[in-house]
Amino acid sequence: VQLQASGGGLVQAGGSLRLSCVVSGGTFSNYAIAWFRQAPGKEREFVGSISFSGWSSARTYADSVKGRFTISRDNAKNTVYLQMNSLKPEDTAVHYCAAKDNRKDTYDYWGQGTLVTVSS
Repeated sequence: VQLQASGGGLVQAGGSLRLSCVVSGGTFSNYAIAWFRQAPGKEREFVGSISFSGWSSARTYADSVKGRFTISRDNAKNTVYLQMNSLKPEDTAVHYCAAKDNRKDTYDYWGQGTLVTVSS
């Protein structure tokens, strides 16, 4: 399974960005997709995730992004999106998407990361 993240860039505080994660090499509906981020000098942290079961999706978010970020998936395009609104300077980080088999607990597949920089 390969993941390709894109959409990062420089944005002013209060602005918005949408990240994309294209998944290839596997059956898209078999995987939960998550976003993580790592700021300079800090450990990687969970941002949010989306799983797919039948016709419904389940989403989870870190407290720090609840109400500001939204994860969605387009099964026809094998793509997961991270819509980031009301961005803050503390959101500055390299953002990664990752995939895990729905039957497993760990994210085994990772994309290369895309940098989000929020200026104050």
